Amino acid sequence: MPFGEIVYVTMASTPNLHRRVSDRPLYILAAIVIPLIVLAGFARTYYLKGLFATPPLPNLIVQIHGVVMTAWVVLFIVQVTLVARRRTKLHQQLGIVGAVLAALVFIVGILTGIYGAARFVNNTSLTPPGAPSPLSFLIIPLGDMVVFAILISAALYYRKRLDIHKRLMLLAAINLLVPAVARIPLSFIVNGGPLAFFGLADLVLVGFVVFDTIRHKRLHPAFLWGGLLIILMQPARILFAGTHAWLSFAVALVRLVQ
Repeated sequence: MPFGEIVYVTMASTPNLHRRVSDRPLYILAAIVIPLIVLAGFARTYYLKGLFATPPLPNLIVQIHGVVMTAWVVLFIVQVTLVARRRTKLHQQLGIVGAVLAALVFIVGILTGIYGAARFVNNTSLTPPGAPSPLSFLIIPLGDMVVFAILISAALYYRKRLDIHKRLMLLAAINLLVPAVARIPLSFIVNGGPLAFFGLADLVLVGFVVFDTIRHKRLHPAFLWGGLLIILMQPARILFAGTHAWLSFAVALVRLVQ
């Protein structure tokens, strides 16, 4: 048999070791898990509040925040669905809407955190015994928004590098799960404080990263650096929350809305 035929037969009978591994299962899973966590956290106080007779939302900015964040989760599901159905052109067109909505998430998230802190500062009876001061706690939601902005900005920068873009967008969505996790009505979460709600959100993050790493047989750099950003910013905020520099900055922010 000529050498060329030997090569052809060998290649034809050998599995393609470099075949492209589909990312579709990862993002379909995310489009299921993320909304379920959001619903579990905010069902009593927002989505199904009529069934639980919980107090009304405190102000207009919280109502707007609920609408904007819900729109972000819905858009995430829609974008994943479009990619799964290979509607990439419409997916890209909706990306413009996504960029505008991401800006709204950041702005409204910042305002919601500041107005929330001001509300608790003005009425100290609202703060449960043993809970951190509103000014110290303000670093948690504002830090979430800062990390979200970094991840979204990087995702938009790498919008033509799809493998990077979509992983950064997934990380941005996971980063916003912390408030939902913190409100899931389970005693170990309610009583666990930051260790519980940060830790559980990190488990979701690690789960997706491990799933992706096993499928591709390598840890993607976007998951490595983006994941480290999310995780390392959590203890950094807790350590910085009680410092004079942060408290002075928080006081200045709260005074802007009082």
